[in-house]
Amino acid sequence: MNIDKNTNLGELIKEHPETVEIFMDYGMHCVGCVASAYDTIEQGAKVHGLSDEDIEEMVQRLKEVIRYKE
Repeated sequence: MNIDKNTNLGELIKEHPETVEIFMDYGMHCVGCVASAYDTIEQGAKVHGLSDEDIEEMVQRLKEVIRYKE
């Protein structure tokens, strides 16, 4: 799975549950959110007030945690 700011939150969490902690670190409690089925990482992050720089940093951390698990 190619991860970027346009990745669907729900699909990412379903395929890689190890990413939940990263979202929680940024105040995104997406695990139980209905919108996660429809929102991208960027859309969810913007709703939670994250900057473009925060989003880019989060995406890099998500990629790292996924690489580590593989």
